[in-house]
Amino acid sequence: MALSKKALTALVITYNEEQNIKAVLDNLAFADEIIVVDSFSSDTTFEIASSFKNVKVAQRIFDNFASQRNYALSLATNSWIIFIDADERLTTELENEISNIINDKDSASAYFMYRTFMFQNKKLRFSGWQTDKIIRLFKKEEAHYNHEKIVHEKLIVSGTIGKLKNKLVHYSYSGYEDYKQKMILYGQLKAQEELAKKTKPHFFHFYIRPVYQFLNQYILRLGILDGKKGIIICYLNTLSVYVRFQELKKLRSKTKTSKI
Repeated sequence: MALSKKALTALVITYNEEQNIKAVLDNLAFADEIIVVDSFSSDTTFEIASSFKNVKVAQRIFDNFASQRNYALSLATNSWIIFIDADERLTTELENEISNIINDKDSASAYFMYRTFMFQNKKLRFSGWQTDKIIRLFKKEEAHYNHEKIVHEKLIVSGTIGKLKNKLVHYSYSGYEDYKQKMILYGQLKAQEELAKKTKPHFFHFYIRPVYQFLNQYILRLGILDGKKGIIICYLNTLSVYVRFQELKKLRSKTKTSKI
């Protein structure tokens, strides 16, 4: 007796992704269920997503990435989950690999995917991204997102973790201002994590950490070989670290003032 084919749920969380939403939903058409959780976008993201008959769309006020992802996870009706960002795309080879994996009786509980970072539609070869990987495929009942990691959220997996051979394509950098704002947001959210850990920022955090971040990515992680693109990416990632501790300083100041 042949085993029944396993169903797959694709999840996407969005905010003002009108430039990406149609392409990513078209890309995920192979999934048995597609769910979008939108953070009340001010552009046409919600309307575009709602126009897809094969897509379920919900809206939830954004508090942090971990909570938003866990909420989306709670809406899924299938065991196997693929969680994709709006600026990520699967190749045909990756789709086929995923279909084979979820129907393999010896599959792991979750799988890392390596990512190819695209800088304005051109591959970024170094700058710290050459080994970039993230868990995007997993079994719902064996994983959840750590509430303490509110940005660059960490998936907690109770079983074994494997790696897929084919890479996910990451169109993260579409333009300077968009990526800059993304890095600033990440820095602000990371500041909340540091506040929860009771980090006390000082000279090291304000000056040494940002300098180390840049030199690590630009020199040690070979960003210098990416030319002008490498300088831009390494600088903006450094900006995120700088913003994190400046924001932490403000948050700690507000906390002290409220206690007076």
